[in-house]
Amino acid sequence: MNKYELALVVNAKIEDEERAAVVEKAKEYITRFGGAITNVDEWGKKRLAYEIQKMREGFYYFIQFDAPADCPAELEKRVRIMDNVLRFLCVRQDEA
Repeated sequence: MNKYELALVVNAKIEDEERAAVVEKAKEYITRFGGAITNVDEWGKKRLAYEIQKMREGFYYFIQFDAPADCPAELEKRVRIMDNVLRFLCVRQDEA
């Protein structure tokens, strides 16, 4: 099991319930592919560095999880096509 972090930037123009559903769906994908979520940080609404899909703000979420090596590829395949996810990045954390 490796340690990973998924960063999500979610559309700021949707309702709170919809935004929570997007994050829950991402967490569901992690557990479906054998991952175990260790921490979820919600940074809230932040201004984007540049405009994405005509939006200037997004909600930032950082999900840390332990998972087998094939989980991030499967996760990225599914998060890529999710509605209301403006950007995402899944990185492996150092074992220091």
